[in-house]
Amino acid sequence: MAWLTRWMRAFRSRRLSGSRTRRLLELHLAALVVTALVSMTVLLVSYREVQNSAGEMRTRGAPAVQGAAATQLALLRAHWEAQESVDHHIDDVIGAGARYENQLSAAEQGLSRLSDVQIDGERGRGVLTTVNGLLTSYSSSMTPGTVKYVQDEWMQREKFGEAERTLSREGTGVVPRLDVLQRHQMQRVDRVSSMGALQRTGWAVAELGLLVLALTAISALWLLRRRCGRSYDPWLLPALLSAVFLAVVPLWATIATQERLDTAHERLVRIEKRAHDPEGLATSQKYITDRSTLVRDELAAQRWQSWTYYGALGGGALILLLPAVGICRRLNADYWRAG
Repeated sequence: MAWLTRWMRAFRSRRLSGSRTRRLLELHLAALVVTALVSMTVLLVSYREVQNSAGEMRTRGAPAVQGAAATQLALLRAHWEAQESVDHHIDDVIGAGARYENQLSAAEQGLSRLSDVQIDGERGRGVLTTVNGLLTSYSSSMTPGTVKYVQDEWMQREKFGEAERTLSREGTGVVPRLDVLQRHQMQRVDRVSSMGALQRTGWAVAELGLLVLALTAISALWLLRRRCGRSYDPWLLPALLSAVFLAVVPLWATIATQERLDTAHERLVRIEKRAHDPEGLATSQKYITDRSTLVRDELAAQRWQSWTYYGALGGGALILLLPAVGICRRLNADYWRAG
């Protein structure tokens, strides 16, 4: 009877060992599925958010900042041209006010375009509505001073003074209001171009989840080798490689995009400052146009970054499906069907 007792003990031991192996495999399966779902959801959302920020900066932020800067520069230059014609006593020459009128016309056109591209919402539209009215008042004072009263010095000074107050009166003038609009737009640009705490947390969660997934996949491979006699598993190995790919490539692409956003932000700050240089009109206007074009070109979506998103989507499907299929096949063959 001793041999029967030993056999029963060995049978119970093997049964208990098989039960523990099944529970471990099921635990690994649950951990792999949960970590894959969480990490891939957060990763895809975080990656898309940064790419959307680059797109918004290119299509809305850069044109809005350029529009406000160009409008303000043209308006300041128009006023400067009118003052120069008086200071150099050429205001009574035929056509002397043409440059002033050209710049004022450019400012009006820029203001019209700015109303379509500004990024300060309803508040910005309110500012532009007020600026439109003030610009009409400014023109009604400055234009007679440069055209009608060129022979009447006292009247010309009066008109120029009215125009100067309308243009630059602190808090209520055209230029201070445009400065406020530009400041609000730059605040929006700051938020769009910077990676906030929520985005950083998202990437931390995604990378941590992929690390846990990779370690769980390695643990599952070890378990299959030690307890199920399988030297390797064709389902878990590709999932492990996909997890490594997802932990590296999308993060690298995001860092590259963030660097371009930082560069674009610096250039837009320079554009904003250049708008207060009316004497250097030729260079300033060219500078603003060239830098804005450069910003938009640098922020243009690159093909490899778009493909990275779809590659991450495909990799997420792999790390979700392959481990589940592989472990479920082993559980079904060794335990579930037998049970």
